[in-house]
Amino acid sequence: MPPASQPPVSRPLDPERLRAYAKRTFGHLEGAMTSAMIYLGDQLGLYRALAGAGPLTSSELAERTGLHERWLREWLQQQGAAGLLEFRGEGRFELEAEGEAVLANEAHPACGIGFFARLPAQLRIAERLPEAFRTGLGLPYDAFGPEGAEGIERGFAPWFRALLVPFALPRVPDLLPRLQRGERVADVGCGAGIALLEMAKAFPHSEFHGYDVSQHALARAEQNRARDAIPNARFHDARAEPLPADGSFGFITTFDCLHDMTDPAGTMGAIRRALRDDGTWLIADIKAHGSYERNVEKNPMAAMMYGTSVLSCLSSALSEPGGAGFGTLGLPPERLQRMTQAAGFTHFEPLDLGHPVNAFYVVRP
Repeated sequence: MPPASQPPVSRPLDPERLRAYAKRTFGHLEGAMTSAMIYLGDQLGLYRALAGAGPLTSSELAERTGLHERWLREWLQQQGAAGLLEFRGEGRFELEAEGEAVLANEAHPACGIGFFARLPAQLRIAERLPEAFRTGLGLPYDAFGPEGAEGIERGFAPWFRALLVPFALPRVPDLLPRLQRGERVADVGCGAGIALLEMAKAFPHSEFHGYDVSQHALARAEQNRARDAIPNARFHDARAEPLPADGSFGFITTFDCLHDMTDPAGTMGAIRRALRDDGTWLIADIKAHGSYERNVEKNPMAAMMYGTSVLSCLSSALSEPGGAGFGTLGLPPERLQRMTQAAGFTHFEPLDLGHPVNAFYVVRP
């Protein structure tokens, strides 16, 4: 490779291929700009103001929000051009019901607006990553700051609140009667605690413990617990209070976190030691395949997933020397099953919950 100061060797160009490549490249920049506008729409309450309001002009939206009409006009036009709002003529734009579900209604399981809430923190991380590329050492999730933890919480919370207890848990064999009678439960990688607290509210006779290493996430979790006055849940800094190795838990969950860990194999071993011989471990992790080719073929969001990996998942998984570095798409079921077997588990069964991003597995000793 020539030194960076030298120009690249000139090669003949196909004009049509050049135009197509440039269009594809700047299409990705368009997506970045639209993502920034979605972030602003969320922060300013614009989607909530548009929800159920029918077609609105920028002046009408300004009256509803108290914001400046000229800025709103440009934002509405961008959202219309991006296909997120419907243009109804005469300067009016409308957020349709599907858009409301995805962008405004955080009680709907399809809502994904929270993932845009951490966009500025993610992009700020990009400025620090050249050093990671040079040294191999990534950044932990707390590098995103409190807003990063809040964004992850808001991103995952709609599904947890709408579907975890009424839809997912009943599909885990023999689980509900145990939770109803009283069980000791742990959520490893609990984040802001939404999943754990939803379970704790639904099963007051059971005892729930959340474990994480993110100080920002644990602070959010404790705030959420105190706000809802949930007495049967506790949160633990996993570095200071690790999972007990006493086989005292009957049910353990890991939601979307194993691939982010620097030592997922060590965590699996700790889970086995903490779980009773008749206990159940429910895993949720990103749907992945065993090769790059299959990931690209089967996952229309593969480019976004690999980019997310560089910005957060891989970075977290390499944030300590010797980190596993699996990354977002690094835990296909074959690898995950081998790792659980190495940790002492003998039962590994996929659980089809129809989730668009995550795969689920029921694991037992």
